[in-house]
Parts: sequence; structure tokens; C-alpha cells
Amino acid sequence: MGDEQAIKLLEEIRDLQKEFLANQKVALHNQQESLRNQQESIERQKAAVQRSKVATVVLIVVVLFLGFTFVMPIFSWLLSWIIRR
Repeated sequence: MGDEQAIKLLEEIRDLQKEFLANQKVALHNQQESLRNQQESIERQKAAVQRSKVATVVLIVVVLFLGFTFVMPIFSWLLSWIIRR
């Protein structure tokens, strides 16, 4: 193998290493972006769970309020009607 062939081979190896390094940088950037997206998704899920807990408590309070406001008078009227008979 001549010197010229060896130089070409070494240049090709160098170029391939540069291309590999560039591809590795892109892959690392994509992995970092993926991790950021996953972390943001986890934060959104935590916020959604918190909102659903608050909504559940509000719903329970509303149902209890409506129950005591409307059902109790009807129940007491029915009970007094039964007692009078």
C-alpha cells in the first residue's frame, strides 16, 4: 500500500469519525429533549391529579349540600305524614 493510499484511508477514517461524532451529538440532543418532555408530562399529570382531587371534593360537597337541602325536607315531610296516619 502506497503513502497516497494510506493518507486517503486515514482521511476517510477521520471523516467517518467526524460524521459519527456529529450523529452522536444529535442523538444526545434528542435524548435530552425526550427527557425534558417526559419531565413536563409528569408535571402535567401531577397537576391533573391534583385538579381531579379538588373537583372530587367539590362534587362531594355539592352532593351533600343538595342532599341536605332537598332530600331532608322531603324525608321529614314524608316521616311526619306517616306518623299522622
